[in-house]
Amino acid sequence: MFDSVAHSYDKTNDLLSFGQARLWRGAVRKAISPKAGERILDIAAGTGTSSMALLKPGVSVVAADFSKGMLEEGKKRYPELEFAFADAMKLPFKAEEFDVVTMSFGLRNVQDHRVALTEFLKVLKPGGRLVICEFSKVSGVFGPFYRLYLKHILPKFSALFSKSPEAYDYLAESIEAWPDQKSLARDIEKAGFKDVKFRNLSLGIVALHTAVKP
Repeated sequence: MFDSVAHSYDKTNDLLSFGQARLWRGAVRKAISPKAGERILDIAAGTGTSSMALLKPGVSVVAADFSKGMLEEGKKRYPELEFAFADAMKLPFKAEEFDVVTMSFGLRNVQDHRVALTEFLKVLKPGGRLVICEFSKVSGVFGPFYRLYLKHILPKFSALFSKSPEAYDYLAESIEAWPDQKSLARDIEKAGFKDVKFRNLSLGIVALHTAVKP
């Protein structure tokens, strides 16, 4: 599914999020605060746009994804990045290889996110950090309007802006089925992480979870 939208994926996301996607990437970068000497694994990196935001002198970034189409597009755009084909539930990396593992808007698409979290823990060095950015639950008076947008307006927008609108049809359903902020925090703790925290972005449309490997 993602292979078919690789070429236009980033532009479409910016349009459908009304530019918020760039702000979310900035929040992830600030949470990670890449430092020289660190090796960072960006899972579900797609074409590498999120990974490029983390790249700076002395920082090694691996852009990993399960879509070969996304990876091929990314290699054309960002030859300075290291790309890797990877299944989040069975990562092809050594234990304790990374200082940071991050995943933006991909954990929701993994068959079993709890298995993926244990894989993230395995490839992190002791003291390594986890940063997860994912769609979440909007509460309060804005909640009903947001769900209306997801179910009825987003499909129409995607039909206008995307050549493969069916690839975006799953979005509302996957968000509705996804655990809320506190539930995901508990899953991260159960996977073996400590200092688990989260904060809402854009009124809870997105939540940024952080944790540390003991």
